[in-house]
Amino acid sequence: MSTAFPGRPAGQPPNARNTWPDAVLWDMDGTLVDTEPYWIEVEYELAERHGGRWSDQHALALVGNDLLDSGRYIREHMDIDVEPAQIVEELLDGVVARVERRVPWCPGAVELLADLRSHRVPCALVTMSYRRFVAPILAALPPDTFAEVVTGDAVTFGKPHPEPYLTAARLLGLDPGECVAIEDSNTGARSAESAGCRVIVVPNHVPVLPGERRTFRDSLVGLSASDLLDHR
Repeated sequence: MSTAFPGRPAGQPPNARNTWPDAVLWDMDGTLVDTEPYWIEVEYELAERHGGRWSDQHALALVGNDLLDSGRYIREHMDIDVEPAQIVEELLDGVVARVERRVPWCPGAVELLADLRSHRVPCALVTMSYRRFVAPILAALPPDTFAEVVTGDAVTFGKPHPEPYLTAARLLGLDPGECVAIEDSNTGARSAESAGCRVIVVPNHVPVLPGERRTFRDSLVGLSASDLLDHR
């Protein structure tokens, strides 16, 4: 999915004043929106509906994963006779319904997006959620907030494979090393750093291990476009 993005003044190269990163690549679940509780609620509903068993430990093991991988994990560990693709569709039905009622923004995320937009720093959304889940979240933001959107149903290999972040950088016309990624999970951070991005990690529901390309923050609150330059 691609949308128009307002260009920089004519003749001005990206990051001409060297005061902000060339692009910011955003994870969605747990980073932009705190939807993990929605997913967990729906997983328990799925288990009840199909006579399976579930636990918070299993739920947290899925954070950041490709949805079909999650579907396979759920089929095995929930012990239900439902195909992974159908599991994914049932999960999406439940989570999309909740997001359409209320988008649970992560603290500081909308403000940082607005600051990046005001400085014409292109952003891409890089999520393993499917397009139909992303749509109501994009609809709640100003038009053209994201120059590019990479969803889990648009790539061959999901996170932690580097393909999602490599794809986002390519669509923006940038080398991944010129981009800063924002993530909340080990799975996502591995994807971004293996693609060559610097990663700002804001742990949410699961602990995240340290890494050479990872910088940790407690929150996005108060973070501005210029603050991200050090992470480029």
